[in-house]
Parts: sequence; structure tokens; C-alpha cells
Amino acid sequence: MRILLRTLLFATALSSAALASEALANPTVAPVLTTPDARDARSYARPLIARVTHLDLDLVADFDSGTMSGQAAMDVLAAPGAREIVLDTLELKIAKVTDAQGRDLPWTLGAGDEELGAPLTVQLRGAKRIIVHYASSPGARALQWLAPSLTAGKSKPYLFSQGQDINNRSWIPTQDSPGIRQTWTARIVVPDDLMAVMSGERLTPNGEPAGAGKRAYRFRMDNSVPPYLIALAVGDLTFRELGPRTGVYTEPSMMDRAAAELVDTEKMVTTAEGLYGPYRWGRYDVLVLPPSFPFGGMENPTLTFLTPTFITGDRANVGLVAHELAHSWSGNLVTNATWPDGWLNEGFTTYFENRIMEAQYGAPRAQMEADLDWDGMQADIAEAGGPTADATKLYGDVGGQLAYFKGATFLRTIEQTVGRERWDAYLSSYFDRHAFQPQTTAGFLADLRANLIKGDKALEARLELDQWAYAAGLPDNAVHVKSEVLARVDAQVAAFVGGAPAAQLTASAWTTQEWLRFLNNLPRELAVSRLDDLDSTFKLSDSSNSYIRSAWLELAIANRYDPALPSLEAFLTTVGRGLFLRPLYVGLMRQGDWGQPVAQRIFAKAKPTYHPTVASSLQRIVSGS
Repeated sequence: MRILLRTLLFATALSSAALASEALANPTVAPVLTTPDARDARSYARPLIARVTHLDLDLVADFDSGTMSGQAAMDVLAAPGAREIVLDTLELKIAKVTDAQGRDLPWTLGAGDEELGAPLTVQLRGAKRIIVHYASSPGARALQWLAPSLTAGKSKPYLFSQGQDINNRSWIPTQDSPGIRQTWTARIVVPDDLMAVMSGERLTPNGEPAGAGKRAYRFRMDNSVPPYLIALAVGDLTFRELGPRTGVYTEPSMMDRAAAELVDTEKMVTTAEGLYGPYRWGRYDVLVLPPSFPFGGMENPTLTFLTPTFITGDRANVGLVAHELAHSWSGNLVTNATWPDGWLNEGFTTYFENRIMEAQYGAPRAQMEADLDWDGMQADIAEAGGPTADATKLYGDVGGQLAYFKGATFLRTIEQTVGRERWDAYLSSYFDRHAFQPQTTAGFLADLRANLIKGDKALEARLELDQWAYAAGLPDNAVHVKSEVLARVDAQVAAFVGGAPAAQLTASAWTTQEWLRFLNNLPRELAVSRLDDLDSTFKLSDSSNSYIRSAWLELAIANRYDPALPSLEAFLTTVGRGLFLRPLYVGLMRQGDWGQPVAQRIFAKAKPTYHPTVASSLQRIVSGS
């Protein structure tokens, strides 16, 4: 056994060295990390034996069947002696696998797992390029096919994908791990009255003929990216330029509102570059999707996907744009190698977002948003089971938005400890050192120690790096940014709780952030008369601002406030953003005989409008599983 173990370890070392050597020889091939903590438990891939370096998609979007079909051709980098490559799939219908010359290659599909899918193992027989012929299944986890009635225009269907974190294997058979970066191209055939857009350079903006009633759109991504960042949308789309390298895609009826909300986007890119170096992706465009999009935004390279719920008419929520833009450095440029390292994406990005907001809109705005994030972090820690719960650790399966808030607080604490100038110089150099590469938590800490701390034992002790990364709760050096603006809102909370009528509150000019502080800090038990006063004075149940309305509805649910139920049902059946939906369904289920029937009835009605990933998570909530 010892001899066998030594042999396997030696072979793995040789494979790693060979693959690393080839990767260095080809700068478009990103390295794969070889440390044990970089092993991705949520992928079947064995990249140290054989890995995908480039992907070419040629697919047809069939709106009648709700499937994508065609082929995925992959360039393979294999270690000497490697006989097979393992890909990730999820409910794909595999027809055949061939080499570049069309010769059949033997393949097997392993046992399936509901979350991870099934491994597709292909015998290489010396092939350096393989072609998988396949189709996705109806209901593929990454894809949402919308009927015309669920779009803004109400006349044409719509399709969009959501790859993060391991959903793209349901329409692309590749090595679906954030640590295995790939370049790619795509040719997507769609009905000729629709437009396709993707997260790469658009080679045929107007499409090209592809048979009767069809048009094909071609795309290319020359920078290596993690597979979850391959994204597609198809619909009745139009485009408007926002600046020399920025623009917005959306449905025609939404364009004026979307473009007005996004007017600062070009300036925001310049602001971000002034903080942490050049934007390396060419264009930065935005796609504003229908309301069923499950996230606030998705940082797909060159084409951020955004929920329409950020549009409030006052640009109060453009921090969402700043967040997705910041991912162009933290997440897309330097990517978590595994999902337990996800805070390296979201924590860095939340910190960077706040710095963009400060530089572009001033310190008071940034302080408000950072203070609200602190509130959110405290709520998430409590929800996770308190400061000793494992789910409050940065590295691992972090609950709620802790990866965002605790990660940003960690970086802000480093900044205030070493000084902003020194920290910014370090962070810019960090992005340069690790550009287009994966990273682990241990790797980041090692980089900090080598390039920032540099043997300063006193600084090491003050920063408490390992406690931040691996321990539960918050270290005692955590920096809490406090907002003077929100402190004034707190005084209004106290006044209302003390009996002041709603009409006496100085709320007429409040921003979204101020309203969130007010509503979230009100006691969860209020008299019906006090809720009536709030709603009749400020028309909260009728608010078109999704952030304010969802916060109000959470308060209403906690108080079993029946007058808000029509507003609640309308909201839950027209908005698909998980950030808003989950707290409302959780709140209803906690209200026993009053709330549970409401949750189950509304969910049954709304489920067809939700993205598959959101519908699945909400199903578990309303079923009590």
C-alpha cells in the first residue's frame, strides 16, 4: 500500500508539473492550483490529469421545447499518459462524443446526484480536442424560459441563464469549477425576431442568417474565465450607448427608465480604474432583465445582468452597479478556486463597491451603505445561530450575506490598520499578481503576509488574519463605520416608537438607505393602529421601490397585519429576486396558522414565474424541509 501510495503521489506530481509547464508556455491557459485546499468538492473534474482550456459552443435555442441543443467542442490539456477526461453534467442528453476528426470516442455517464449532476467520462485515445453532441433538458437549472406574459413587452418570449455557482453544467458539458478557467466562443441560433447576447465580445451584433426564420449570433471571450461566468440571454432586446465603452441592453419599453438610472456607468468604470487599476475586459455593458431574474445582479464579464428592481428613479440603488462592476477585478479577474473560498469574490467586491461609491458620490453615501451592511451582518450572525456558529466563518459554507459583509469588514479593518494609501497599493498589486487566476483563502493570507505584513510581527498580531478567515463570529478589532445620517434616522425610530404620529417624522426626503434603517429598526411587535398610521401616511404598501416595500412587508408579516396581504401577494407574484423573496416566505412560515397557508397558496401561484434555483430553495422553505 505504501509503495502504491508513493507511486500515485509521484504520478500526480509529474502530472501537475507537466500541466503547469504547458500552461506557462501558453499565456491564455490559466494555471490550476494544486494545493489540497484548491480541490473542488463540487466538481467531478480531475484537472491535474486532464482539463478543459478552451470551449466552442454551437447551439440552437428552441423556445418550443425549452432546450438548448448542438455541440460543445473542447480543447484538452492532458498530463502524459492520461487516458480520460471527466466533465460535469446535469440532466444533459448526450448523443455522442467525437474527436476533432469526427471519430467516436467512448464515454460513460456516471451515477447522478441531485445537486452535482453526473460525471461524463470520455476516453481520449490521444485526442487533444473533443466534441460533445447533446441537448439540455426542459427545466435545466441554469435556464429560465419566459412566456411573453412574463416580459415587459408582453409580446415575445425570453431566455436567460444564471450559471453561479454550479448551474451551467445543466446546459454546457464542461469542467464546471471556478478553479478551472477557460476561454470560449459561441454561436447561438435563435428565432429571427429575437436578439442573443452573451458575456463575451459580440462578433455579430445584428446576427447573421441561419436558415428559415432563424438568426445566429457569434461571441468570443479571449480571457480565461471560470465556467460559471458564461452567460446567455435571448429576447426582444434593444441597445443604447451610455459612453464610449458602456451601454445598456433591455426590452424597448424599459429602455428610457433603465438608461436614466444607469447614466453614471461610464464614470463609474473610470472611478474604479482610478482605485485599483485598468479595466481589462474591453466593454462594460449592462443587461436589465425581466423581474424574474433571481439575483440583484450577476457579474458576467463584459455584460452585467441586472434585476429591474434596482430602478427606483432616484439612482439610490446604483451601488448594485458598482458591486457588479467591482467584480471585474475581484471575482472575474481573481476568482475563488472553490466555493468555500467564495468570500474572496463577494467580500472583496463589497469592500470595493463601497470605495467606488465613496469616490463617486461622497463619504456620507458610502458611510450609510457600510453602516447598513453592518446591520445586515449582525442579522446574519444571529440568523446563523450566533457568534459561535460555524456558519459565521468566512471560509466555508457561509450563511446569508455574511461572505459579503464580514469579508468587506475584514478588508476595511486591514485598511484602517495599515492606512489607506498602503492598503490600496497592496490591493492593486494583488490584482496584478493574480490576474486571470484562481485563488484560495490560504493563498490570499500567504500573499498578505509576503507583500503587506513582510515579517512585522506586531502588525500580524493586530490584524488577526487567521481569526478573521477561519474562526466564527467577529474578531474584536472589527471596524464599524457609523453614519451620521442614519444616526438621525435612529432618532426618528425612537420618536415613532415613543408615540409620535407618522406625519411628524422628517421622512419626506429620505433615501432608500434611510427608509431601510427606519423600517428594519422598528420593533417587530407594533399595534395595528401604528402600522395603519405608517401605511396611510407613507403609502408603503403601494411603494414602487422594491427595497422599501419588501422591508415594509417583512414588518407587516411579523405583526400579522392583514391589510398588507394584497400588497404582499402582488409583490411575491411579480418579483423574482431571491434577496427579497426568501425573507418574506421565511417570515410567513414562522407565523404558523396565519402565515403558512398564505405562503403555500402564493408560492403555488408564483412558482412558474421564478427561476429554477429560486423556486427550488423556496420550495424547501414552504414545505418545511
